Amino acid sequence: MAVVDLTDWIRDNHFARDDAVWCLKRLSANDTLATGAHQAGPYLPKGFLFEIFPEIERPHDSNPDIEFDLYLDSHADHRRARGVWYNSRSRDETRITRLGGASSALLDPDSTGALAVFVFRPPQQEAERECHVWVCDSAPEEDLVEDAVGPVEPGRFRFAGRDTPPLLPGIADELDRGCFLSPEEMPPGWLDEFPEMDALIAEVLKLRPLPGLDPDERLIRRRDCEYELFRSVEEATALPVVRQGFTTMEQFLSFAQSILQRRRVRSGRSLELHARQILEEEQLRAGQDFTHGGESEMGKRPDFLFPSEQCYRDPDYPAHHLRMLAVKTTCRDRWRQVIQEADRIPRKHLLTLQEGVSDNQFRQMQEAGIHLVVPAGLVTQYPRAVRPDLITLESFIGDLRVLRPSASA
Repeated sequence: MAVVDLTDWIRDNHFARDDAVWCLKRLSANDTLATGAHQAGPYLPKGFLFEIFPEIERPHDSNPDIEFDLYLDSHADHRRARGVWYNSRSRDETRITRLGGASSALLDPDSTGALAVFVFRPPQQEAERECHVWVCDSAPEEDLVEDAVGPVEPGRFRFAGRDTPPLLPGIADELDRGCFLSPEEMPPGWLDEFPEMDALIAEVLKLRPLPGLDPDERLIRRRDCEYELFRSVEEATALPVVRQGFTTMEQFLSFAQSILQRRRVRSGRSLELHARQILEEEQLRAGQDFTHGGESEMGKRPDFLFPSEQCYRDPDYPAHHLRMLAVKTTCRDRWRQVIQEADRIPRKHLLTLQEGVSDNQFRQMQEAGIHLVVPAGLVTQYPRAVRPDLITLESFIGDLRVLRPSASA
């Protein structure tokens, strides 16, 4: 239980400090104890942790480490933590460990998928090294943080402080650099008016057609590409304005809010539009085999209805031939929004990119009739007991094909 207010924490203690360096990520099942990993602890990119703790960049030593004070302010917890570089032949990664086991919100399996904020400050003396952390325990808390910095998606990091202005995209690991375009490479007009999501995805299809890949791999690789493409346009259009500066605080705030709002729109729509493109490429016809954004009941709009909104609203159409698919980049807490989206379909499917859930979270989803659709490449991020019940995108599409002859009969 937090003893301070998150708004005050952001405003007064950390983000407002010029010397603060902060890293935001969503905790994966490999960060927490959800997968039963022996060396559980939040993974942070090696280059970033080397900058914060240069003493651990000792390649000739085995697993060099450093101790520091970690204050988990969201849960009133203090630990003498360890930053370590695992540098064996089979392992090359940096993590934060010695957090006290499942009693720490950073290692609690039910924190899987939670947004975590790590704030480091340069020490006046080596003994003063410290990190302040906030683990969000609700969707409203996550929204409050993302309102300040923009969306933080599974498997990606957002950094700010020192030489990384909060308005800019930050740094991420393992990106598809081939999709980061220079201004000269961008389609005409993109520098004058930021392209809509449909235009970005159309460009992605040119850069990454990927005709031989299965739907799961196609989805992940194209979305990585689109993320980099979006970043490149944002940098090309926003960075010159930032460098030029602002004459009033109102101008700065208005510009910042426009960037954050565009990021929110992109994050909310990106996965959904990529999924629609994959369905069409798999010979599922919009309007006949699926409806995108249709209405199930008054005021309820699932992302996808199968085979169509018309079939769903026909009381004579057999309910066991109906399917629905909700699309949410993260599903922690937000999966509950799906429960009421289509009354005629008790078994609801949810496509997500979240890197794992706890056994407890998954059990709650199953009891509510929610079945997770997870790209095949992310399945190993989930606890072993959960994996057999996960559905890949390719498998879900196969189910739709089986139902299609019955639906058209």
